[in-house]
Amino acid sequence: MLTGTVLRARSGFYTVATERGTVECQLRGRLKRKRASSELVVVGDVVTLESTAPGVGVIESVSPRRSRFSRRQPGPRGSWREDLIVANLDQVLAVFACADPPPNPRLIDRFLVVAEHNEITAVLVANKVDLANGPAARAIFEPYAAIGYRVIYTSARTGEGLDELRTVLAGRISAISGPSGVGKSTLLNSLDPTLAIATAEVSEALRKGRHTTTATELHPLHGPMGGHVADTPGIRELALWDIPPADLAWCFPEFRPFLNSCRFADCRHLAEPGCGLMAAAERGDFGADRFDSYRRMEASA
Repeated sequence: MLTGTVLRARSGFYTVATERGTVECQLRGRLKRKRASSELVVVGDVVTLESTAPGVGVIESVSPRRSRFSRRQPGPRGSWREDLIVANLDQVLAVFACADPPPNPRLIDRFLVVAEHNEITAVLVANKVDLANGPAARAIFEPYAAIGYRVIYTSARTGEGLDELRTVLAGRISAISGPSGVGKSTLLNSLDPTLAIATAEVSEALRKGRHTTTATELHPLHGPMGGHVADTPGIRELALWDIPPADLAWCFPEFRPFLNSCRFADCRHLAEPGCGLMAAAERGDFGADRFDSYRRMEASA
């Protein structure tokens, strides 16, 4: 019996890194029959496996997950299910381009909410800074730095921000996520050329990214401080999974000082009288755009 970490998961086959090297695995039959609302085994899972031949094995069990990054996706018969992207990570790096394609603040907010709900450190990476007007790009991302999020401005072309990015990734298990075409794979190749991850240009007709990463894969980073990074497929939508409406406002850190000042304990912060959060928004204690994002998410929850 061996213990290892899942590096790849594709069509029922799993590549697991163990102390004896990588092992290509499938699930034990009884594990396949287990009913679950999300994937039984995903990238980042710590599993116990039995070796059946050199380099081949079957996964017997999955250890409890200490963290997760997931979204909601349609399930059978009009139901919803969890799309679990990565398990057991220390942080998520949400990568958005300063230009080509332009950043979407609503999607940025959703990434941050998912990270907050799962108590995962979130870092914003503002990539392709060489293609953008500097002040205009910073006007989009600096409000997040003011809230307390770390924002790293990067360019694979000029090398800007790459040393800071290496420091953030070193010794941690990280997920690199964001829309297609923002340069996630190109950044990783610049940090560690041995990864050789496939990349593609942004569509000239639609100015949208093309999917080059088709499945999540956990890569070991080569260097003195190590670490692992999961390169994920591009995400155009991030529907919230299993975030109770009562907890949603807490996922906006700048709202927290005002959440105990509402007249009603079950206030949804939409139109209730005596809402402390709405009063703070009217005073300008935090950004109006963020409050609008919250109300949109609350309405769709």
